[in-house]
Amino acid sequence: MSEFLKLSGLESVVLTANSNFVNIGERTNVTGSAKFLKFIKEDKFDEALEVALDQVRGGAQVIDVNMDEGMLDSKAAMVRYLNLMASEPEISRIPVMIDSSKWEVIEAGLKCIQGKGIVNSISMKGGVEEFKRQAKLVKRYGAATVVMAFMKMVRPIPTSEELIFVSGLMIFWLMKFTLHLRILFSIRIFFRLLLV
Repeated sequence: MSEFLKLSGLESVVLTANSNFVNIGERTNVTGSAKFLKFIKEDKFDEALEVALDQVRGGAQVIDVNMDEGMLDSKAAMVRYLNLMASEPEISRIPVMIDSSKWEVIEAGLKCIQGKGIVNSISMKGGVEEFKRQAKLVKRYGAATVVMAFMKMVRPIPTSEELIFVSGLMIFWLMKFTLHLRILFSIRIFFRLLLV
């Protein structure tokens, strides 16, 4: 049996080990696009929707949406924007990646999307129990997830053994507590120099 990841909006996207590069549209991200942030802050959601439409027409296979900005009600903005995206047939045909550092924003987004989207991201930063809770909810909502490996290290550069350890640890917890949850695995190591 070959391994694959199946995502969907109104249409499905199947990713396998043989799949080419996947084009993820990231211009619908308030931290990565000044234009998009301006539209959201000025309550110009119709113009903001054009940003997603331009990405789809430009070949995006997944749309990443992020509303994490200090002056925004991130949860309300995410819900409103995802509902608008769902009403646009050309955009709603592709999967959505809900991108937030706040679980309440991610969960609100999961309640809005149709098909199988991607959560970006969960980690063990909040502890094992919170990770397990979030992973089970991601599975219940039928989404895939990016798992971030956070490490605190004494050295500024991790050894290969440390990378293998943290990767294995994350995979172990996913397999143990989420069963057959298909994941997108991303390792991002946040270095912290410990001053003695």
